[in-house]
Amino acid sequence: MDGRAHNLAHVLRLLTGLVVLSVLMGLLMAGLAIPAIGAGGSATKSGVKAFNDLPSEFSVSPLAQQSRILDASGKLIANPYDENRIIVPLKNISPWMQKAQIAIEDSRFYEHGGLDVRGFTRAMVSNFQSGDVQGASTLTQQYVKITLQENALRRDDKDAAKAAVAKTYTRKLQELKYALDVERNYTKEQILTGYLNLVYYGDQAYGVEAAAQNYFGISASKLTLVQSALLAGIVQQPTTYNPVQNPKQSQTRRNAVLDRMQVLGMATAKDVAAAKKIPVANMLGNRKPPKGVCQRSAEPFFCAYMMEYLQKSPQMAVLGKTPAERLKNINQGGLTITTTLDPKLQQATLRELTKAVPIGNRSNLGAASTVIEPGTGKILAMAQSTDFAKSQLNLNVDQRYGGSQFGYQFGSTAKTYALVAALESGMPLDGTINAPSASPEDPHSFTRAEMKGRCNSDKDWSVENDYRSGGEMSLARATAESINTAFGQLVIDVGCKKVHETMGRMGVHQGDGKPIYDSVASITLGAGTMTPMTIAASYATLAARGKYCEPTPIASITSAGGKPVAVPPTSCKQVVRADIADGVNALLQGPLRDPRGTARGSWDESRPAAGKTGTTNNHNQSWFVGYTPQRAASVWVGNVIVAKNARGDLTTLNGKCFGTYGCKRSVFGGTIAGPVWGEIMKAATAGLPVVNFTPPSAAVRNGNYVPLPDVVGNSVGTARAKLEALGFTVRVGAMVDSQVDEGRVARTSPGARAPKGGVVTLLISRGYESTPTAPARTQPRQTFTQPTTRVTTPVAPDPTPGVKPPKPPKPPKPPTRP
Repeated sequence: MDGRAHNLAHVLRLLTGLVVLSVLMGLLMAGLAIPAIGAGGSATKSGVKAFNDLPSEFSVSPLAQQSRILDASGKLIANPYDENRIIVPLKNISPWMQKAQIAIEDSRFYEHGGLDVRGFTRAMVSNFQSGDVQGASTLTQQYVKITLQENALRRDDKDAAKAAVAKTYTRKLQELKYALDVERNYTKEQILTGYLNLVYYGDQAYGVEAAAQNYFGISASKLTLVQSALLAGIVQQPTTYNPVQNPKQSQTRRNAVLDRMQVLGMATAKDVAAAKKIPVANMLGNRKPPKGVCQRSAEPFFCAYMMEYLQKSPQMAVLGKTPAERLKNINQGGLTITTTLDPKLQQATLRELTKAVPIGNRSNLGAASTVIEPGTGKILAMAQSTDFAKSQLNLNVDQRYGGSQFGYQFGSTAKTYALVAALESGMPLDGTINAPSASPEDPHSFTRAEMKGRCNSDKDWSVENDYRSGGEMSLARATAESINTAFGQLVIDVGCKKVHETMGRMGVHQGDGKPIYDSVASITLGAGTMTPMTIAASYATLAARGKYCEPTPIASITSAGGKPVAVPPTSCKQVVRADIADGVNALLQGPLRDPRGTARGSWDESRPAAGKTGTTNNHNQSWFVGYTPQRAASVWVGNVIVAKNARGDLTTLNGKCFGTYGCKRSVFGGTIAGPVWGEIMKAATAGLPVVNFTPPSAAVRNGNYVPLPDVVGNSVGTARAKLEALGFTVRVGAMVDSQVDEGRVARTSPGARAPKGGVVTLLISRGYESTPTAPARTQPRQTFTQPTTRVTTPVAPDPTPGVKPPKPPKPPKPPTRP
């Protein structure tokens, strides 16, 4: 017969071509379709052409697979995924699993060329009789169908994904033609490998490796006969045969697979009988069910930060233009993302935090710490003593990356920025400040007149010292002892705008990314808010001699094929002159080394270190932020949820208990945060060479100060004229106690020297001196480890996890004073 095929392939083309024709013409009756095989007329030729016109080249795209996030040592932190799939080669899949899957899905897999003729014929006859479009799919055809569906889903093409599994003759014919192409271009081993890595095994497990781990807690290479039979049986109906949800149906199906393996000679009767005796429920004791990507991570908070950073950081534009595109590439691309996280330091950081603040404590206490490498911005550790299962709020980072809208008030750690601004303004390293006297019972009030033009304040500003202190004092002493009024005067003299601008240069911002409020209280005494990572990176600027680097957790990224992804370098910029940073470093060694330093005893001085304590209103939050030339770390210890008592005061830390540190009557930055920082920094610097800070230059030591003329006792007008003639800006300050005649100049601030062209404040005599107060510091040293910041200016509230805090009000503009 001229129109008949002379080989099997041609016969198959004729058969399938006629099926196409039958579908197109609506001739679904068995009597019309089957006899047509023998016809050599135009219908057959048209059917053959229709089949041959179908696309035949099948492209096997890489499977969507989990990416890996690793720590700096290569240890797994997390496997981001859309589909819980881990790709493995055939050699890493148990032979039992290979046999079981072939036995139940396609026993003649190694004999056919993509189409099982016997099965196909039997199914077609059944279909024509019933009117259905049913199975007889070989394993190769199933592989084609699921691959088409997978590729469509990855393209977000829902219509194509639906069409890939539609029960139509057209789809089945296209699937068959693709299967023939796959068989021509791939080996049986390659097809079986793709199938076993692709199919869905229920319970959110895609591919045999993820299924083995999910159900049995083992790798696919270790699957036994009974385990393999259970998994192989799930594929046909993943929900019905899910052993977790439907153990009885799953066991029946498993036993059917075992029977089939015995019939095919793949397993002995003895082995099959033994396998059937094991209840499915007893097989799932070691299962590792899939959870959220970070819920199952050993470092859940860092994992969550990484997922946000990869999607939202400008540095990660190499992964996609939009967060959605990046997430898709992360979840499906099989990337290897190596981070900067030092696992040993991370463990040590969490250990020291939880010694002071146990996770799950009932005292509303939290603690957090970030460790950064100066000069690179690498995040070496990020830990917090809270329960990820109860709250995923990351206390270390900004809102953009899973943190709070604000952060926490950072107290006297703010004084560091005043030091930078003062030295930049020309104040010598041994310069002095005329600190107004104040105590807890007798605060000093900086008037609006003093601050006019220098700070944004519409009211007088009341500031306390933790004990009675004041008078002319060195910059070094004011720093070591953290005298509030000294820094209040310093910021007013230098200018709030100058200090605020310095903060911005050094990376200071709220948790929402906005600048901190420019009120004098925020700028001087840390009434603003900031996160531990932000302030650690900011202080690292000083350790790096003035170079600020954006914090980064990325060491490298490689593609699924092992090719490096070109990640842009971290953004670093010289924001403070190196010699200015050297001068500030010298001053900030005082809190740790000075006998009266607020963090004295927190560091063993085995290597040079610098830093600053911080305590906020009513001892609500406490900090220590410090560094060596090689490492910078912040430690926050405080109330996680900020609340007020019946009197409206912020809840205090005083009287609370801190793990191994015991219960504390009064809590300052140097009480808990300082010692915890010291232990973390020991771990951070272990094994590193001892590096000294660079000594300050002569220019910084001497500043640009020039002598002031003696104007004490002069009238305001005379004193102003003398000073303005020398180029100074003069303003009139507060009335002070003095034996000088009332209304005349009692003293100036600064005293003997001032920056060339700078501001000199005239302090005016009341004409008398009040009764002397009791000598300062009669109490034991430990009672004033860190002065408390007390201000009357409204401040931003601390965040409440899970609750969006209200935006703090801005102070109104100051009224014009008569």
